[in-house]
Amino acid sequence: MAAKDLYEKDYYQILGVAKSADGAAIKKQYRKLARELHPDKTKGDKKLEDRFKAVSEAYDILSDDKKRLEYDEVREAVKHGRVPPGFNAGGQGFNGGDFSDLFGPGGDIFSTLFGGARQRHGADLQAEASIGFRESIYGTELNLRLSPNGSTPSNITTRVPAGIKDGAKIKIKGRGAPGAAGPGDLYVLIHVTPHPVFSRKDENIYLTLPITFAEATLGADVSIPTLDGDEVIVRIAPGTPSGRTLRVKDRGIKKVSGAGDLMVTLDVAIPQRVDGAAKKAIEDFAEATKDFNPRAEFIKKAKQ
Repeated sequence: MAAKDLYEKDYYQILGVAKSADGAAIKKQYRKLARELHPDKTKGDKKLEDRFKAVSEAYDILSDDKKRLEYDEVREAVKHGRVPPGFNAGGQGFNGGDFSDLFGPGGDIFSTLFGGARQRHGADLQAEASIGFRESIYGTELNLRLSPNGSTPSNITTRVPAGIKDGAKIKIKGRGAPGAAGPGDLYVLIHVTPHPVFSRKDENIYLTLPITFAEATLGADVSIPTLDGDEVIVRIAPGTPSGRTLRVKDRGIKKVSGAGDLMVTLDVAIPQRVDGAAKKAIEDFAEATKDFNPRAEFIKKAKQ
């Protein structure tokens, strides 16, 4: 059967069932039509004979779960402008559209549906692996031990590129299931284990740095850890509020095109218990700054 026939024929309409019909409904409708259109009853009526053949053809596709799925996929794909090789959706001939993402390497839906003998590559396989946060930033070597479909276990080693993100996939060519036209590929889904201090967004590294009330109020030079393992000194200006973010240039994720930044959000830590001289000092501070009302502007805005 030509490719355009598969696209142009609406087997659901031919059989008289909804696209959502289950197998039982399809079988029931086919039996009904088969009784009505059987050649013994049509008495040589060419139009009814053709109708019977079309109904039988539609049932052959829709009653087979695999054929039906592939039929639905190709019609949906063509409907959205993705044209299979050598097929013109307008029915005016054949062209070179690319349908390889739907049909997979080495095969096509038409050979599957209609018994073609084209050789196929083996199926693509999928695996999952977890790596640490630092490994995702600097890259690492991944060792996998796989037993696809209960076969003999095999060891696979591959390089995880630096800067890979959580949820990314690595393609390992030729390590999928075997096939007549060669093996398929292996896709490894990467999970990145969160770090207790660092996180990332795009090429920037983020952390939240605790500082004291005195450092925030009076200002200070403080040491900040970096993902490289060393430390950098940043200056906190006097009167810095909790939640302010400082930027340390070029201490993020490094790439050929440049490096991201280290984004440091300050968090003023308040001691849970204050006694003795420290308590007296804070009481004196409160008395000395009693004219300062941090909520004055806040209350004014709330009343607007």
